[in-house]
Amino acid sequence: MHARRRTVLTAGAAGAAGLVTACGSSGDGDRSTASAPETSRAAKPSARAGAASADGSVPGGEVLGKASDIPVGGGKIFEEQEVVVTQPKEGEFKGFSAVCTHKGCIVVSVSDGTINCPCHGSRYSITDAAVVAGPAPEPLAVERITVTGGTIRLG
Repeated sequence: MHARRRTVLTAGAAGAAGLVTACGSSGDGDRSTASAPETSRAAKPSARAGAASADGSVPGGEVLGKASDIPVGGGKIFEEQEVVVTQPKEGEFKGFSAVCTHKGCIVVSVSDGTINCPCHGSRYSITDAAVVAGPAPEPLAVERITVTGGTIRLG
């Protein structure tokens, strides 16, 4: 009887391991970055936190680019920082996470007033990152950006 119980437990453990592996990786190209995990990603300390420098001052944040590079009514994706910056109206800049809230894919384009995810077709408004088309369950997270002297900074 003990041998039978051990066989059942071993088979159950192997099946559970296979299930965990299958859930952890879709294998169907859902990710635009193959090596990135599907779970929430940790923020890059230099990109997300205003760490004090040696003299105790807080820097303005990581430079993303020039405000002139963000088209009015459109936006630009900064893939390395996983941030998308939009300009819904002239001079109005918004920062959002570039990580889709559906399966964690990185959005790939901004067009026709939406931020677009390639994996399952989710689209978000460039104004407030609200879901315009699913299956995304919630808006993109807001990222704090500043625009000073024509330079966009994260944080």
